[in-house]
Amino acid sequence: MDRRTRARVATAAAGAVLALAALQGSGAGAQTVAADVSSPADVSSSPATVCHGTRPEGSLPDLGFPDDTPLQRTLNHVDKLAYGRFAEKFTSMAVDEEDSSADVYRIPSASFDAAVCGIAEKGVTLRLHDTDIDEEGLTAIVDRISEDMGRWDGTFQLREVGLDGRGHVHIGVDDPETAEPILRKAFGERIARYLRVEYTPQAELK
Repeated sequence: MDRRTRARVATAAAGAVLALAALQGSGAGAQTVAADVSSPADVSSSPATVCHGTRPEGSLPDLGFPDDTPLQRTLNHVDKLAYGRFAEKFTSMAVDEEDSSADVYRIPSASFDAAVCGIAEKGVTLRLHDTDIDEEGLTAIVDRISEDMGRWDGTFQLREVGLDGRGHVHIGVDDPETAEPILRKAFGERIARYLRVEYTPQAELK
């Protein structure tokens, strides 16, 4: 399955991450389901709402290219909402092109859900997940961590940091078991709940 993060989602771990070397200078068919949330601050692993598109194919105003797929047209309009009047609600988005679907992470909003579900074309599925932070808030965490990526030298290597497209901040390191407790202590539990610390190989300079 070709599951990847939408390019418009800033500094995503699937593509536009901030690598250490670089920093050093190198309504439509909506179905409500039970959300699996371990605490109010956590991103729900199960969608709060699933929308199956009912809008006729090609009925959306063109915001991209004439040969866009129903999924691409739908997501162009989701972007317009997410970076427009619902910017304070939108967190991130991950796209599965093979399945013609996307996972949209947002602070719960009935009006945002209705707007997003209402533009989904037939054949497109949108899964809406609950979060408690918008994209601006996550980006601020990314900026704070990436300001001094060499701070941890001697304990572990911080190799990349960026949004993961699923409501978290991805942190790539050489030794996750060592790094995670150090990062949690350094940034506090309020920020740590958004961090996902994972092994990332050393980037090769070309």
